[in-house]
Amino acid sequence: MTANPVGLAADPHLAIIQPVPPPARRACAECVQLGTPWVHLRQCLTCGQVGCCDSSPMRHARGHAATTGHVIVRSIEPGESWRWCYVDEQFV
Repeated sequence: MTANPVGLAADPHLAIIQPVPPPARRACAECVQLGTPWVHLRQCLTCGQVGCCDSSPMRHARGHAATTGHVIVRSIEPGESWRWCYVDEQFV
């Protein structure tokens, strides 16, 4: 078994990652439509949709993952470069 060079656990869901462009807009479209606030933003690494994080009242990124099966997101916050798997609840 090959060691992970960054010390993160291997995740079987990594195979669903697709090339997605940087988001054109830094906003949760669902929150904008509803008039609700968000705390941080996450981008789906399968389709590119941007949603609000779990600290936000509506948790749209997690909802997107649950309804689509697109379970890997990345932070689009300045200075952050991590990815998260909602199924395995771990950084990937």
